[in-house]
Amino acid sequence: MGARVAIAVLAAGRSARMGDFNKLLAVFGGTPLVRLSVQRAAASGAYKVIVVTGHMEFEIQEALSGLSFTAVHNDAFALGLSSSIRAALQAVPEDCVGVLIHLADMPLLNERHMSSMIDIFKRAQGTSVVRATAFGEPGNPVILPRTLFRALGELTGDKGARQVIAASGLPVIDVELGLPARCDVDNVEALEAAGGLPPIVDPR
Repeated sequence: MGARVAIAVLAAGRSARMGDFNKLLAVFGGTPLVRLSVQRAAASGAYKVIVVTGHMEFEIQEALSGLSFTAVHNDAFALGLSSSIRAALQAVPEDCVGVLIHLADMPLLNERHMSSMIDIFKRAQGTSVVRATAFGEPGNPVILPRTLFRALGELTGDKGARQVIAASGLPVIDVELGLPARCDVDNVEALEAAGGLPPIVDPR
C-alpha cells in the first residue's frame, strides 16, 4: 500500500470576481466544476478525499450529492485561503504522511496529474514537497508532508503554502504539468476560455 496521501479539495471561497454566481457551480460538459474536481480527486488513488466548504455550503454539497468524501465546513472562509488549509488539516487521517492541496477551480487538472504527483511523493518516502509547475513556474496542486502541518496551521490571511515551503528547507520536487497547473477560473473570461458555462438555474 505504501505511504498514504489524502487530497483536500478547497471549495470554500466567495468567488468574488465572478460576479453574480459561484464559479465552482459553473458547468463543464453539463457537470458542476466542484463535482468534477472531487470526482477526479477520488479517481486519483488517494487514500481519502476531504472537501472544505464555506461560501454557499448547501449548494456545494448539493452539487456533490452521491459522491464519497469527508466534508469539513470552514466557518472562517471569509478570512482567506489559509483558513481552508487549516480546516483541511484537521480532517487528514493520522496514518496519512501527506496531503495534496487541490484548489477546486482548476478545470484542466485531472486524476492522472494527481496520481502521478502522489506516486512521486511516495517514491520520495513522504519527505519532500511535490509541487506542480506550469512552464517552469510554481503552480498547483502541491503535496505537503506531515512535517509541515504545524507551520501550515499557523498561516493567516489569503495565503497558501508557498512561504512555509520556502522556509522549511525540505527538498521540493517540481512536476511539470503545463497549463493545467495554472488554469483557474477566477472570472467570466477565464471560465469561457476553459470551456465552462455559468450554472444552470433551476426555474422552479
